[in-house]
Amino acid sequence: MCGIVGYVGPRSAQEVLLRGLEHLEYRGYDSAGIAVVDQGEIQVSKAKGRLQNLRDRLEAHPLHGNLGIGHTRWATHGEPSDLNAHPHTDVKGDIALVHNGIIENHQRLREFLEGQGCVFVSQTDTEVIAHLLHYLYRGDMVQALREVSGMLEGSWALCVLHRGEPDKFWATRKDSPLVLGLGEGENLAASDIPAILGHTREIALLEDKEIAEVRADGVRILTPMGGERPVRTFHVDWDVAAAEKGGWPHFMLKEIHEEPEALQKTFTAHVDAQRMTLRQEAFPMTAQQAQALRKMSIVACGTAYHAGMIGKYLMERLARLPVEAEVASEFRYRNPILGAEDLCMAVSQSGETADTLAALREARKSGARIMALTNVVGSSMARETEGNVLFTWAGPEIAVASTKAYITQVEMMLLIAVDLGLKRGVLAPERAQQLLAALAALPEQAKHVLELAGEAQRFASRHFDRKHVFYIGRGLDWALSMEASLKLKEVSYIFSEAYAAGELKHGTIALIEQGSLVCALLTQHALAEKTLSNIREVKSRGAHVLVICPEDLCEQARSVADEMWLIPNVDDELAPLLAVIPVQLLAYYMAVSRGCDVDKPRNLAKSVTVE
Repeated sequence: MCGIVGYVGPRSAQEVLLRGLEHLEYRGYDSAGIAVVDQGEIQVSKAKGRLQNLRDRLEAHPLHGNLGIGHTRWATHGEPSDLNAHPHTDVKGDIALVHNGIIENHQRLREFLEGQGCVFVSQTDTEVIAHLLHYLYRGDMVQALREVSGMLEGSWALCVLHRGEPDKFWATRKDSPLVLGLGEGENLAASDIPAILGHTREIALLEDKEIAEVRADGVRILTPMGGERPVRTFHVDWDVAAAEKGGWPHFMLKEIHEEPEALQKTFTAHVDAQRMTLRQEAFPMTAQQAQALRKMSIVACGTAYHAGMIGKYLMERLARLPVEAEVASEFRYRNPILGAEDLCMAVSQSGETADTLAALREARKSGARIMALTNVVGSSMARETEGNVLFTWAGPEIAVASTKAYITQVEMMLLIAVDLGLKRGVLAPERAQQLLAALAALPEQAKHVLELAGEAQRFASRHFDRKHVFYIGRGLDWALSMEASLKLKEVSYIFSEAYAAGELKHGTIALIEQGSLVCALLTQHALAEKTLSNIREVKSRGAHVLVICPEDLCEQARSVADEMWLIPNVDDELAPLLAVIPVQLLAYYMAVSRGCDVDKPRNLAKSVTVE
């Protein structure tokens, strides 16, 4: 959940680390800190709160040196404070380290170390690692890290300094993300690629429990068994500007407006637009494998889970395949019934979500076929599925609240459903081509929907003080309602709930009172009359109703809507890809009107790499 960065090279480590932490603050913003080696001593500076607090402290008391590590924290063990902020040091100040992850057996280790005379100054689980390294270090940090990794239970990504070795730092990981950046005369490590893109686009990855020895003139990767392996790199084809605001007031708004481009890139990567056919090399499953499938499980968390809910509808409708969309954090604990004829697809923007990775591993142990859908090449999820991976091409997403990653996940759900439907022989090729042609037109239609931004801003200025908001819909609209509700909660802190419109009369309509704000999604033509009836039910009880619908349902909706936003006419299966844009804009402008920190909502972080 935290963000870590390490640097060695000719530049001021302080400035490189601060710039890297700027690109990692979305991972946590409870505190920030850096450690720099200067003339054989480790100098540490850290501060509770946002990164700017650390900047202010360093402006008054800068750290000098060309080797250092940095951290931005999302608190798990110990309250946000200066003392609990990273980096942590050992009792003598010989060692400093930063950590992302959770050490599950830290209490037992703490008790052991206290018995050896160690004095702890923080409440964190991380401090035990610093003291363990001091206890085990005998002039060989690689060996000490190997021994420590055998004692730790849980997850970690670490960057480590030793003042007696002022020309290098070490990096290692287990079940937490970490990448290496190989530059010219300088090298870096970080939790995520944007932190190092200002220096290099050549990226290397570490496997679990491998250790990287990072010097300015090169990197060695040492295996857990004592050997050394070649450093293999890949080239990142987007630059640092893609991870910056570029004049937009918030990343969230920028990323919403990048959705047409993201839709186009994802489409182009998977569809031959000339023939309007799927690129078979982009889809890992053969026709024989697809036909043998008994059922499919989609496992994910948060926004990705909501994309999976839409996927369930689409797979069942177009591929005639039974699908269970499951919350990954519950999936592994209910002893799921899976076998060789079942497919488990894990969905995660980062490819590092701890609960989703755990669910994927549980499915593999059960003998099921596994597949991943992620936005990050080289992520843990991509590697663990060994080529059975599909990528969205959303580009870097910095705002904590996911927008363009979600829309490309939904686009991929449709493409996977078409692929499976064709291979299973239940989707007519003509219908598949019709859907793909409609999908090809979607980026331009999405640009049109973005013109609702002004309307969303005006709506928010009138309704931002609402205490609660309800979203209703049927079918795909209900699945989308759950994401709409989550987005509003995440960034505006307004209590919100999504209800299947047909379930209102079974109790939840009791919550509707005079003036209640209800957002009704009305995009599914086959269910339109039933949804209109449900809208009338809340309207008759005093609700103020905003209806989002396609142009061809405008006249029907007019009789029940207090306010109405229109999207272009589109196939029902594609409607969530357009209807999600206005609800994202609504969440954004409600948050701005309420003075919320849109890109960094309280208590949240971008990538949840702890259980």
